[in-house]
Amino acid sequence: MKFHIHPDIKKAETLPASFYKDPAVFEMLKDRVFLKTWQWVGDKNLVPFAQSVHPFVLLDGYLTEPLMLTKNNNEEINCLTNVCTHRGNLVALNPGKSRKLTCFYHGRRFNLNGEFEHMPEFEQTEGFPRPCDNLHKFPLKKWGPFLFAGLNPSFDFQQVLDRMNERVGFLPLNEFTLDSSLSKEYLVHANWALYCDNYLEGFHVPFVHPELNDVLDYGSYKTEIYKHCNLQIGYTDDATEVFDLPKNHIDYGKNVAAYYYWVFPNMMFNFYPWGVSINIVKPLDVNRTKVSFISYVYDASKLNKGASGDIDKVQREDEFVVENVQKGVNSSFYKAGRFSPTREQGVHHFHRLLAEFLTD
Repeated sequence: MKFHIHPDIKKAETLPASFYKDPAVFEMLKDRVFLKTWQWVGDKNLVPFAQSVHPFVLLDGYLTEPLMLTKNNNEEINCLTNVCTHRGNLVALNPGKSRKLTCFYHGRRFNLNGEFEHMPEFEQTEGFPRPCDNLHKFPLKKWGPFLFAGLNPSFDFQQVLDRMNERVGFLPLNEFTLDSSLSKEYLVHANWALYCDNYLEGFHVPFVHPELNDVLDYGSYKTEIYKHCNLQIGYTDDATEVFDLPKNHIDYGKNVAAYYYWVFPNMMFNFYPWGVSINIVKPLDVNRTKVSFISYVYDASKLNKGASGDIDKVQREDEFVVENVQKGVNSSFYKAGRFSPTREQGVHHFHRLLAEFLTD
C-alpha cells in the first residue's frame, strides 16, 4: 500500500480518508513508522540510584513492547528488552533495586547491562552462550532529565534535539520537576493521526479556542519545518507571560508566549514560561487514542497564565473537534482535502513523512 503527498503544498492533497479508517493501514504503521522512530520513555528519576530497575511497556495497547530501564554501578542508564532470551518470560516485574537481573522462571541471570552471566542446567548445551543470549539493548537518548528510546530507529534523535535546543536550549531542563497533579490522560475517540493533524496547525485556533486566540497573535503565528520535527511559535501582544530570552537568542526582543514542538510521529513538547507540557499520542485502535499530558514545572508562579491559561479546556475543545472529524472521514463521500499553503505547513509535513515511511 503506497501513499503520495505532493512536495509542493500548493498542489498537494491530504492523506486519503482511508488512511484514518483502514485497519490494515493502522497495523502497517507499527512496523513502518513506530518501530523506526523514537518514543518518550520518561525521566531519569525512574531509575534514581545505581542498581535501579524500572520495567515498563512501550505504547501499551499498540506496540505493547516490554522494556526496562536499568542503572548500573557506573550510573549509566540502559534500555533493555524485558524478555528473557531463554523462553520469553518477563524478567523484571516491579521497579526497585537489584544487583542482577534474574528470570524467576528458570533462573537465567544477566547483569544490569543486559549481558548474559549464568544459566543452570545448560552445561551440556553446545555453542552456548551466544550473543543473542544477551538481553537486547535499545538506543537511548537523554535530553536534560528526559529519556527517549528507539526500537529500530531510522534517524539520529540528536538531530531533533539540536533543532529544539536552538530555541529552548537556554532553559535549565535539569531543574524541571514532574508535577503529577497537572499530568492527565485523555481518551479520544478518533484516529491518532487526526489528533496530530489538529495539533500541527494554528488555523483552527480562532474558531475552536476563543480564549487562547485572545492571548496569541494569530497574524504572526509561525510554523517552521525541520526534517523529523517542526515548530509552531505563539507570539503575543501581551508582554506579561512571555519567555525571558537571552540576548543571543534567535527570538530576542519578541514576545514569545509558547514554543510548540512536534516530533514525528507522536510526541509534542509545549514549552511555556512556567515549564513544559509533554503530550504523547498513543494509538489504541483505528479510531481510539490515548493522549498523555505530562507536566514538568520550572517556575510555578507563571502557571495558568498566558498561552497555557487553561490547558484542560483547550484539550477538551480539541477532543471535541477531532472526534467530529473522525465521524466525517468515515463518510463514503469524503475522499481527501487540500492544504492551506499559509496555515497548514505542519500538517503537510506530517503527511509527507507518513507517506515516505509507509512507502519505503
